[in-house]
Amino acid sequence: MGSHAVYNGQKPHVVCVPYPAQGHINPMMKVAKLFHIRGFHVTFVNTVYNHNRLLRSRGAHAVNGLPSFRFESIPDGLPETDVDVTQDITALCASTMKNCLTPFKELLRQINAGDDVPPVSCILSDGCMSFTLDAAEELGVPEVLFWTVSACGFMAYLHFYRFVEMGLSPLKDESYLTKEYLDTVIDCIPSMKNLKLKDIPSFIRTTNSDDIMLNFVLRETERAKRASAIILNTFDDLEHDILLSMQSILPPVYSVGPLHLLANREITEDSEIGKMGSNLWKEETECLDWLDNKPQNSVVYVNFGSITVMTAKQLVEFAWGLAGSGKQFLWVIRPDLVAGEEAMVPPEFLTETADRRMLASWCPQEKVLSHPAIGGFLTHSGWNSTLESLSGGVPMVCWPFFAEQQTNCKFTCDEWEVGIEIGGDVKREEVEAVVRELMDGEKGKKMREKAEEWRRLAKEATEHKLGSSVVNFETVVNKAFLGQRTERDHD
Repeated sequence: MGSHAVYNGQKPHVVCVPYPAQGHINPMMKVAKLFHIRGFHVTFVNTVYNHNRLLRSRGAHAVNGLPSFRFESIPDGLPETDVDVTQDITALCASTMKNCLTPFKELLRQINAGDDVPPVSCILSDGCMSFTLDAAEELGVPEVLFWTVSACGFMAYLHFYRFVEMGLSPLKDESYLTKEYLDTVIDCIPSMKNLKLKDIPSFIRTTNSDDIMLNFVLRETERAKRASAIILNTFDDLEHDILLSMQSILPPVYSVGPLHLLANREITEDSEIGKMGSNLWKEETECLDWLDNKPQNSVVYVNFGSITVMTAKQLVEFAWGLAGSGKQFLWVIRPDLVAGEEAMVPPEFLTETADRRMLASWCPQEKVLSHPAIGGFLTHSGWNSTLESLSGGVPMVCWPFFAEQQTNCKFTCDEWEVGIEIGGDVKREEVEAVVRELMDGEKGKKMREKAEEWRRLAKEATEHKLGSSVVNFETVVNKAFLGQRTERDHD
């Protein structure tokens, strides 16, 4: 990137504000780095809680940054604790919405009062941190919102207000959560067809009209209309129709993903900026050495992301299902994977699978999914995981947990044809059967071919000068943040 951005004769300065959960911080970090190599000064704002976790997982140097890439923090307003887990999402949403604006404005004031950095010229905020819009409007700078979900998930959230209008949410009481209710056909979302209520993000299924998450989604999607632009970590070929129909209800929406491919194209791992990481758990890299000795497409990778929790019983069923499949597997088991207790797999399971498994507590997932030895992915259908799997050409078994994971699962299986869903009530026989189908079956073979096709298209979007995501990213930089008129505006 030879060209360096200029804004009012000075270096432009972007303040990046991720939502304080791992799956939101990672993609925001990639965008921040892409701005940095385009000549922006970057301030990356974590919450105090996550700032401290970063110090613990990556060492004190992790937040020193560079002179032109600085880390700052604001309190999230929740009571202080220092355990290494993702905080309760509901409490976090309520708290950031209420408590973060004042400290954020104060941080911006301090940055602009100092004379060692250029003044703040734009804000890039997570779509779930829309309090930042108030600060941007007060400062008179543009703000781009980054919704870190899929376009299909975002589109579903944007229509939550319709479900309320139609009386589908909130429910009178729990007894309404029947199969009939969940199978209600949903045809009020433009460009999304063959949907049932069970495919809609989980926050819709509440009985309380004051439900924090339901109201949070209604509020944040409404406020999204105030942004200068919205970016999504997806690519045109994957979600073309949905992206198109969004344009009529929102500020300009740009697909700029898969971000890890875009970032890898421009940033080398051993550069100063490449070394900066954002993982809140320590990554174990031994798993890559283990994979190096395995045949192509022979290993099942199992990871339920950073938030999913399961019961001890579900963990045991997954374990015996994997054991029964006879396959080699790499399983990431977070210390906090089982609700309220330490995640423990049965000792007999460990003995039985000793020669064909690797267990880790956290790993560099992007590298794992692009490793030739991986033949399938058992996932919670979080968006980063789904996109990284598609980019690696890896088919999936989906076990969605909450939020828009249900929507991602539906699209992964039915629209993109690269997944098989398993029921919420985990049974070892089912796990064993779908893992075998995924790795050896006819359906598995078809899914792998399809995944390979998506991998090629993801590469095309991010690796050429004229790739859709490359072009979109430049447009966001020049138009939304530097205020330069593009050729298109002169028509």
